[in-house]
Amino acid sequence: MEDYEAILNAIMAHLNPNDIPKTDTIPVGISNRHIHLSQSAVNKLFGSNYQLTKLKDLSQPGQYACKECVTICGPKGVIEKVRILGPVRSETQVEILQSDTFKLGVKGTLRLSGDLANTPGITLIGPEGSYEISQGVIVAKRHIHMLPQDAERFEVSDGQMVTIDFAGDRGGSLNNVVIRATANSGLECHIDTEEANALGVTPGTTIKIRK
Repeated sequence: MEDYEAILNAIMAHLNPNDIPKTDTIPVGISNRHIHLSQSAVNKLFGSNYQLTKLKDLSQPGQYACKECVTICGPKGVIEKVRILGPVRSETQVEILQSDTFKLGVKGTLRLSGDLANTPGITLIGPEGSYEISQGVIVAKRHIHMLPQDAERFEVSDGQMVTIDFAGDRGGSLNNVVIRATANSGLECHIDTEEANALGVTPGTTIKIRK
């Protein structure tokens, strides 16, 4: 047995990673409502020069969930304990679920992250104060993060709309999934909790892009 293990280790040590077959499936990440804050928003909500506290790293390189949460307040209602994701951004962005729009009384504008022009505003409430934004509330479009070399492998391009298929007892398909092929990305499909619940998606679920 020891000889076989030595031979196997020797073979693996000389394998070119590009020669190793790659799967055609993509892992799924499930997103709940969350917030990306600017530093000015952090200062208003938590105090001058406050630094957010990392709770855990996320799948996308450099991004993490923070220990801090805030309340979001719309014309019709509030939602408490909404998680902040770091690091800070140049502009505050609030990502909610479609069902949240009814509770808050704000329009559910479907956008990709960062596309905030002509989106609704909202009020954020933290332990040290409140912060009102005139725009920045979105319902996130479902999308797939990948590196440019992944896009080449899957034969897709940045910004392309694709259909994805889910297996399982409640499996199905989702259309209008946006490819986000950028540097420093982790390969992962992002859908929100409402979409995940409808399709019976659980941690470890993978999808395939339909050609």
